[in-house]
Amino acid sequence: MSGMFSDVERDCVVAAHRPVAQDVVLLELVAQNGRDLPPWEPGSHVDLLLPGSTTDVLERQYSLCGDPADRSRYRVAVLREVDGRGGSAAVHTDLGEGAPLRIRGPRNHFPFEPPPGAPVVLVAGGIGITPFLSMAAAAEAAGRDLVLIYAGRSRRRMAFVDELVARYGDRVRVHVSDEATRLDVAATVAGLPPEAHVYACGPVGLIGAVEEAWGGRPSSQLHVEHFEAKEFGPPVWQEPFELELALTGVTVEVPLEKTVLDVVEEQGVLVVSSCRKGTCGTCETPVLEGDVEHRDSVLTPDEQAGADTMMICVSRAAGPRLVLDL
Repeated sequence: MSGMFSDVERDCVVAAHRPVAQDVVLLELVAQNGRDLPPWEPGSHVDLLLPGSTTDVLERQYSLCGDPADRSRYRVAVLREVDGRGGSAAVHTDLGEGAPLRIRGPRNHFPFEPPPGAPVVLVAGGIGITPFLSMAAAAEAAGRDLVLIYAGRSRRRMAFVDELVARYGDRVRVHVSDEATRLDVAATVAGLPPEAHVYACGPVGLIGAVEEAWGGRPSSQLHVEHFEAKEFGPPVWQEPFELELALTGVTVEVPLEKTVLDVVEEQGVLVVSSCRKGTCGTCETPVLEGDVEHRDSVLTPDEQAGADTMMICVSRAAGPRLVLDL
């Protein structure tokens, strides 16, 4: 799920910083050494390693929304979150043109790989539009049937809406709540051709509505990316469990109140992690033995059923013992 550059950090410079909607800014990043940046594919994101209010670094993930053919720069659009933890505020207020910025990646947990000839439907809510700029361009370049559904509360808060309508015309369906054109997800999904591949990205409410409306359609034709963590109840295994780190040669206990990542870090094992809520995929770790209760928002149902890897920041053992390739 991750490419050869997924864990590599590099120094960049902010080449442009401009508003593209209310509370949304577009950053253009170039390599500090002037070289091309690593290649990427539609659906990819990068980690921005932002300066925090203390010595801590704030790591935030943002979808790349430029042209994959242009390796001279990366583009990301960032919504200022009023109730966020400071990352988006730092982007809006502290990163002017010329500012240095360290990044990691890219990596891709939302690949755009519809089968040949399949019509493509992109469903975006708010800032969830960002991965679809490159996906829509790829679909058009391949001559695919394309529909882009873009929903938002207010047009002034919908980044790139005019640009998309100008480029794709009536293939873009804009639904704006304060213009009385709110998206009816159930009716939209019901009207899709049976062979369509749907890609959805946006708030939890939108993704949940799409998944509910999808019903008995093939799960392999629905592809979603979550910006927010899913909500889960108590763990299936309501006891501490034994965790063996096969490469390290350590066996420890994971109590209910700690995550696997917490315990691994306590043992001094270096694991790259970022969101700590199961949405970015950074801490994906191979599973050698044991049953897993997947509590992330990254792996598909088929990938979770395979139990080959897990996101150790949120997922847990579904039994008394787990062995990881760490």
